[in-house]
Amino acid sequence: MDTPPPPASALRFGVNYTPRRGWFHAWHDFDPGQAREDLAQIAGLGLDHVRVFHLWPLLQPNRALVRTSAVDQLVRLVDLAAECGLDVLVDGVQGHLSSFDFYPEWTRSWHHRNVFTDPGAVEAQAVLLRTLGRALSGRPNLLGLQLGNELNNLVEHNPVTAAEVDRYLDTLLAAAREGLGADGGLVTHSAYDAAWYGDDHPFTPQASARKGDLTTVHPWVFSADCARRYGPRSPQVHHLAEYGTELAAAYALDPARPVWVQETGAPEPHIPAGDAPGFARATLRNAAGCTELWGVTWWCSHDVDRALADFPELEYTLGLFDSSGHPKPIAEALSATVAELRATPAAPPARTTALVLDCTPSTRSVSGPGGAYFEAWMRLRQEGARPAVVLADRAEDTAYLKERGITELVRTG
Repeated sequence: MDTPPPPASALRFGVNYTPRRGWFHAWHDFDPGQAREDLAQIAGLGLDHVRVFHLWPLLQPNRALVRTSAVDQLVRLVDLAAECGLDVLVDGVQGHLSSFDFYPEWTRSWHHRNVFTDPGAVEAQAVLLRTLGRALSGRPNLLGLQLGNELNNLVEHNPVTAAEVDRYLDTLLAAAREGLGADGGLVTHSAYDAAWYGDDHPFTPQASARKGDLTTVHPWVFSADCARRYGPRSPQVHHLAEYGTELAAAYALDPARPVWVQETGAPEPHIPAGDAPGFARATLRNAAGCTELWGVTWWCSHDVDRALADFPELEYTLGLFDSSGHPKPIAEALSATVAELRATPAAPPARTTALVLDCTPSTRSVSGPGGAYFEAWMRLRQEGARPAVVLADRAEDTAYLKERGITELVRTG
């Protein structure tokens, strides 16, 4: 491996920023003072970055119009984060946030355009990403530009094939890179867990693990009913982010490609409030044992205010801070664990044992919670092994296995 894994002290730890007042509707009347107050609270936990989201309808209300004032708000937020000592990843096309889908009106009703396949809609998104990239480029605290949050949540209303997804991602990743410039920061994309576990889902593990500058994973405990199936204190739940990191690493062509646990959190009732601090500690410590890990970004910073209607119940309790801005026990646990991990001087050792994953697009669910492969991996983990994941078509590639430090293969069945 040309690039050694980073020591634990070099891992990045941050949070997905949800404005305390008004949730993401705060963009309608952006208040820099309130945003800075939120960001200062986040920095006070010892975290080093935030991931931020504007709303697509406010940024681009017409296919041919990107609002300068909305872009300026986003740039101002990035600068406020810098004042608090925080780096920033910006998500461009929102898209999907906390069970709500945000579409500009020019994509809806009798104007409907498939956001993944309509040439005009794809080009409009490319224009938006180029515009955002140019506006943000050169800011020293900018981590990079992501296409948008979990865009695969939009496939239900925008039918698309895997080949069309590949073209869509390639087009938008190129636009984001053009906007940022060659050295402007990371260019990434994200998908929710159906990309990894969903049989025949059009967003594929290969797309997640091979497109963009690193791989992002969102290992949620409610995906495939993981926490309900195994219990909130179960090894399956406590090792889920670790497993997601290893699964993502297996699909990468480059063994040194980093993996970012970009969303994970403790949603009630899947994780009861009393179990949330322990869950946070276990999740961070176990994920930090992966040599490919870039960092962990918790979801989310602040609870949704219950004065806002129609959110799923779990969305009201996901914050590190409550809706009054007070830190919750999970915030204290997360902060302390981050400090402990940063004090660790050495990188984790390579995983010498790997479990071979043999599946097709139509049987991908074997690798998700409840699937035979997932359960076999978790059994090995509980027995004291630290298993990596190797795809069946790489299991005979001795050079590849050597590069990953794998000396023993275990097969299911």
